[in-house]
Amino acid sequence: MNIHIIGGGNLGSAIAIGLAQFSAGNSITVTRRNIKLIEHLKQYGITTSDNNIDGIGNADIVILAIKPWQVDAVLDEILPHVNGKIIASGASGVTVEHLNNKVAGTNTVVRIMPNIAAQYGASATCISAAAEDIKNTKTVVELFDKVGTAVIIDEKLMDAATVLGACGTAFALRYIRASMQAGIEIGFDAKTALAIAAQTAMGATQMLLQENAHPEQLIDKVTTPQGCTIAGLNEMEHEGFSSSLIKGIKTSLHKIRN
Repeated sequence: MNIHIIGGGNLGSAIAIGLAQFSAGNSITVTRRNIKLIEHLKQYGITTSDNNIDGIGNADIVILAIKPWQVDAVLDEILPHVNGKIIASGASGVTVEHLNNKVAGTNTVVRIMPNIAAQYGASATCISAAAEDIKNTKTVVELFDKVGTAVIIDEKLMDAATVLGACGTAFALRYIRASMQAGIEIGFDAKTALAIAAQTAMGATQMLLQENAHPEQLIDKVTTPQGCTIAGLNEMEHEGFSSSLIKGIKTSLHKIRN
């Protein structure tokens, strides 16, 4: 496939690198006005340009990895040059209805919400489209399955998907940072504490995904009566660990919607 990514920021670059590494045979172009900031992508065999329409006519799919306020201007710029393509928008808050009104039937619109872990083949990507276009999302699902997991969801959940899957990356990293800090306090140097905390988080995640189990089932495997694990868990809950995380996620969702 010919993949044209407009927007070479953190997300656009992560998608491009992930696809270059984990999805063989694709031709990938990334555009950004300040082309110097994406020159590093060339080492992955990715074409870079400072012109959004450079080669876009040959694209099979156009991915918009841009800010919401940029969407209309970018579509006005590229639509005279694309027809019958799949346009996948990763701009948070910009609805399928709005996108379809802009393209006026000339292209298929799909809304996507990946995260920057796509670079490492570990994104959780949510995808939605208008009912009549769901059949055309197969290509997008297969593409983003190469860089993690991809699921089709109802569009009304896309804001929630942004918080849980994209903002959630920062939330998970903050947990790891806190674990690292605690590790230093109990005796490890910073490098060792980070290595242990990060690997432990990855191990817990792999167990969940491989065993398809509820987190509490796996927690039970490492808690023993009167043991240190349950003592630590109970203290965290007394201090509002789960509650604060839930409140943070709901606050982020409120911010998107208002």
